[in-house]
Amino acid sequence: MESVAVLGAGSWGTALALVLADNGHDVRLWTHRPSLAEEINTNRTNEKYLKDITIPENIKASTDLDYVVDGVNHVVLVVPTKAIRDVCQKLNHSLKQKVTITHASKGIEPETYKRVSEAIREELSEELYDDIVVLSGPSHAEEVSLRQPTTVTVSADVLEKAENVQDLFMNRQFRVYTSPDIVGVELGGALKNIIALGAGISDGLGYGDNAKAALITRGLAEIARLGTSMGANPLTFSGLTGIGDLIVTCTSSHSRNWRAGYKLGQGHDLEEVLEQMGMVVEGVRTTKAAYQLSDSQEVEMPITAGIYQILFESQDPRDVVDQLMTRIKRHEMEDLTNILGQQMND
Repeated sequence: MESVAVLGAGSWGTALALVLADNGHDVRLWTHRPSLAEEINTNRTNEKYLKDITIPENIKASTDLDYVVDGVNHVVLVVPTKAIRDVCQKLNHSLKQKVTITHASKGIEPETYKRVSEAIREELSEELYDDIVVLSGPSHAEEVSLRQPTTVTVSADVLEKAENVQDLFMNRQFRVYTSPDIVGVELGGALKNIIALGAGISDGLGYGDNAKAALITRGLAEIARLGTSMGANPLTFSGLTGIGDLIVTCTSSHSRNWRAGYKLGQGHDLEEVLEQMGMVVEGVRTTKAAYQLSDSQEVEMPITAGIYQILFESQDPRDVVDQLMTRIKRHEMEDLTNILGQQMND
């Protein structure tokens, strides 16, 4: 049995805490909301984020970060990407021992273009952790909490640390693979949220399966183009953290990015949609970062650019679809040839 701190008591943080608790670990769940800590500890529920789920006794919730991380071996970060730096700064004061950091947050930071692991390394004292492990893959929190079969990937600079986290989480319902490609794993998990917004917009506009299939396929090409330009292995995007995560996020109403896109496609404006959602929609922030990053990297990402125009320039979604459909003709294999050629040159 291990002592594990899970920071973030939203749907995904709570679901991962349930996996760890099922494996017999002592789990401390941190939230900044006293009312939520009280609900979890007293009623054994988290109704706002995971309805009708019973939280086991070996999960203890608290707003006291010092208590939550005291003596633990592992810290699992499951907070929104915009809160990563702030939480890491708090950990600099609360941690008294070296731990393994695992993060399950999916996003890219606008302006800096940093992946989550890079932001953690910049903020957290290197004396406090032995490695940073990324956990990502096709995984709706609602299904994980119901113990439905789910498969994810973990990646780290040191394989042994990724394997330790693999052992920490893996059970009969939650299968965990390892990967050496931390860049690809993080970028696949972050960038698919942009395409999920697009899939929701497409459905909200009333377009059919043909449009969504094209969006997912060409969206994957954009993800691979940008990811490879940043040093990722293109094969990673054909795996769980690439096409796997893309499929589940683009095709399910569980996905808050898809739900947000659907409302946008129906004609609601962004501010209204985010207020109605009541939860963080990571794809919005990531769209801004990826749009900026593609420009700086000189990587063509027309779908991302179109979604950026809808989100931040008030473009009509139908006009953006028309722009995408009337782009200059291309050869489909051109992307694959360029990506593989770049990898061989590297």
